[in-house]
Amino acid sequence: MILHDEPMSRHVSWRAGGPARRACAPRDIDDLQDFLRGLPASEPVLFVGLGSNLLVRDGGYPGTVVLMHHAHAAARVEGDEIFASARLASPKLARFAANEGLKGSEFLAGVPGTVGGALAMNAGCYGSETWDAVTRVQTIDRHGTLRVRSRSEYDIGYRRCVLRGAGPVSSEADDGGDAAAPGEWFTGAWFRFARGSAAAARMHIRDLLARRVASQPLNLPNAGSVFRNPPQDFAARLIESCGLKGFGIGGARVSEKHANFIVNPGGRGSAADIEALIVHVQRVVFELRGVELIREVRIVGEPPAGAGEAERSDAAEDDSGQRNEPGAAGWFDARQEARRRQA
Repeated sequence: MILHDEPMSRHVSWRAGGPARRACAPRDIDDLQDFLRGLPASEPVLFVGLGSNLLVRDGGYPGTVVLMHHAHAAARVEGDEIFASARLASPKLARFAANEGLKGSEFLAGVPGTVGGALAMNAGCYGSETWDAVTRVQTIDRHGTLRVRSRSEYDIGYRRCVLRGAGPVSSEADDGGDAAAPGEWFTGAWFRFARGSAAAARMHIRDLLARRVASQPLNLPNAGSVFRNPPQDFAARLIESCGLKGFGIGGARVSEKHANFIVNPGGRGSAADIEALIVHVQRVVFELRGVELIREVRIVGEPPAGAGEAERSDAAEDDSGQRNEPGAAGWFDARQEARRRQA
């Protein structure tokens, strides 16, 4: 199914953002292959799962969005492994593995995205990460070609997954896009979990979900953790220590329940509100604590019509992914500081 000028606020968990010029919801892998083969080589492509780690600017996405989440996506047992479609919601994989009497997948019940997005950013929580149990993955490229790649072909780290030799890839978690490499996306993966007790695994899932409900603002539109945890510290602690809990811009605000969450009650805030709040939090934490917070969430798309040249320049930098990686110029560069002082 092809949609034109599709509001991305319908497909991201922040319930904000402009339209995609075109969106495709493939029926199955064959449909996806055919669609990709027909795309112009110059067409920008963004794969989106549950949109739980993505912000699309109010001016929209100037290309094609592939909507990967599918309510009927499935997992299956293959020998001593489980194959899961990238379109499957991560909590469903956790429950499937638990019901098969396996342990080690329970943390995925707390990952609010698809398997593809979890692979792309090595999503994790409660001391576990997605790639801990991955043995190999299936990918698709712009030509519709499917490949099976081994775990050893990837450089895996905290909230990152890079195909060795392919150059840096933005952290596109669930779901900025299920990217395996530039022009290549995850379509599935094989997981190997340890044998355990189905009853114990289900109980562990219930316990983790109770902890999540108690500590996170799940009743309001949000995108999960906005920033990565700095080494030997927690982003939420730093943000709270700067007095930013409850601080808002427009309709968006820093959650009073968990400081590393930005919420958008009623979907009243714009993508610009959310992005401005992200930048404000980064600036304040740097100025007061000397720590540069690095985003987990991916920001894509165009500023709204009428945006200033500086905003459009920042958007172009942001889409490159450079400011989302430690060691690059980072948010807090001299040009940004000069603009702030001139304001």
